[in-house]
Amino acid sequence: MSDRPVLDPAIARWLPWVIAIAFFMQSLDATILNTALPAMAGDLAENPLRMQSVVISYMLTVALLMPASGWIADRFGTKQVFVAAIGLFTFGSLLCAVSPNLTVLVCSRVLQGFGGALLVPVGRLVVLRAYPRSELVRILSFITVPGLLGPLIGPTLGGWMVEYLSWHWIFLINLPVGALGCWAVKRVLPDLRGERTPFDGQGFALFGAAMVLITIALEGLGELHLSHLRVILLLFAGFACLAAYWLRAVHDPDPLFKASLFRTRSFAVGILGNLFARLGSGALPFLVPLLLQVALGHSPAEAGMSMIPLAASAMVAKSLARPLIERLGYRMVLTGNTLLLGVLLASMGLVSADTPYWLLLVQLGILGGVNSIQFTAMNTVTLIDLDDVEASSGNSLLSVVAQLSMSLGVACAGALLGGFTSTMSADGVTTVLGAFQLTFLSIGLMAMLAATIFVQLDRDVGRKKA
Repeated sequence: MSDRPVLDPAIARWLPWVIAIAFFMQSLDATILNTALPAMAGDLAENPLRMQSVVISYMLTVALLMPASGWIADRFGTKQVFVAAIGLFTFGSLLCAVSPNLTVLVCSRVLQGFGGALLVPVGRLVVLRAYPRSELVRILSFITVPGLLGPLIGPTLGGWMVEYLSWHWIFLINLPVGALGCWAVKRVLPDLRGERTPFDGQGFALFGAAMVLITIALEGLGELHLSHLRVILLLFAGFACLAAYWLRAVHDPDPLFKASLFRTRSFAVGILGNLFARLGSGALPFLVPLLLQVALGHSPAEAGMSMIPLAASAMVAKSLARPLIERLGYRMVLTGNTLLLGVLLASMGLVSADTPYWLLLVQLGILGGVNSIQFTAMNTVTLIDLDDVEASSGNSLLSVVAQLSMSLGVACAGALLGGFTSTMSADGVTTVLGAFQLTFLSIGLMAMLAATIFVQLDRDVGRKKA
């Protein structure tokens, strides 16, 4: 945008704080819920092993709406969209808190997801348009820190609320923060609009339909108990929509995501690697609190605190990714780290009632560090070779794939957990812990298979020349 606004010094000082708080709300809500699922299931008379739809509905809605966020902001203005996003997120939180059953709760999470999907991309867009390029690194670094703190604080706060208050407070806490956020946005946020660009409505519908149908098919194997015939039909319809979108994107001058992006080898490998590697690691925040509470009998507060090493080591390990990549290159780092990540995920299947608590914390800490290096390397290799023209479209697709793969990861984990539980019950072995152990082993093997994708990278991509 050529006409960059001249911000009042007070607004320029407070604007990053307002956007940072919105980032924190979104990242906190994405992680605070997992620890509360068993308590919510008890209140709603549901099986705690079949509560993944509460998580998936939010993640999938965020992934669906992300591609349209830029167009929506250009059409209606950043201030109006940001206020509407916080309002939807806050109202959805209220509906979640008063939900009488699982169906209403899932619908409320979808409404909450509509708001959450716009908070991060529109907030980042405001920064890009409001500040000079020389300030971007400093501002973006500041507003993303709260996003990193959300996963660190969320599970512990959620566990504490469930144990000493009730699960409803996980959502009610958003109400005063949302009201304050709306007031601050109206006073501080500039109303910026970009050039009106055509929106690929047909492409958006086809891509969105593919994501929804494939996710429901995986849910059908778990929580929804659909017949195999219906699951196959849903999968077929989902992949048909994806194929139709691809054929359309090849010839459309302004597609939702450009098919030409996949001509860049590192991008193609990075996107596909992201999709399959995150299927395993994306299920981790969902499975671990359930394992600790349902199978091992830990309290919600203990389960929440157990996630601290996972998030803390992830923050520390981010600084290790760059020197490793410069020394070894993306191909070696991602191939080796993906195999290690799969082994560590599978090793969670060895956890039992006899496992010392301190050993479990060490195991989760190592897993969090390896997972962090994986995400950092995958994200950067995906975008590293794109030119300026394709970088925006590539970044949008990466964001969508990251959200989608985590949603699919939770759906896969739920389907595996439900399947193993049913099989064991049929065989007369009713051990929930055994079902968790087999589920972790399976997602570990799934993650390891992604190494076959990363090995397709050129050997010297990312390696610092001597």
